[in-house]
Amino acid sequence: MGVKTPLVRAMTPADIAAVAELEAESFADPWPLAFFFEELTLPGREYVVVEDGGRIVGYGGIMLIDRDAHVMTIAVRPERRRQGLGTQLMVALFDAALERGARNLTLEVRASNHGAATLYQRFGFSAAGRRPRYYQDDEDAIIMWALDVDQAEARRRLDLMRGQP
Repeated sequence: MGVKTPLVRAMTPADIAAVAELEAESFADPWPLAFFFEELTLPGREYVVVEDGGRIVGYGGIMLIDRDAHVMTIAVRPERRRQGLGTQLMVALFDAALERGARNLTLEVRASNHGAATLYQRFGFSAAGRRPRYYQDDEDAIIMWALDVDQAEARRRLDLMRGQP
């Protein structure tokens, strides 16, 4: 038997305890458990998890507003970072956004989080502004946009990120 590939799937309420644990490992100001339950019920939201060996090792979510999708959150367990799971999550979020008619995606990233910013740039995001003292510890956020993601060039990039020619 071969090695099983981590599975990316829709988040369910049964995943929230594990997601909240991962959230607390990943962020200084984690979202409360109740927030995830609420997010799953709201229109225009899509949340996914990556599961490996029955364990949630990453998650992400978007909020859709008209033709724009805002990446609300994305996280991978610290010991599983730099293994392609963030890429898998971003592909799933892009797919969800495109399926819902999004044309553009946006997100905020800590100014000091160069690894995440590099991942986002690979998906076509570029810096478009700054939110001073955005985070609880007063660190700035870089606002990034990926425009026209529904166009052929962006779809080719997404296919490359997916590992397809």
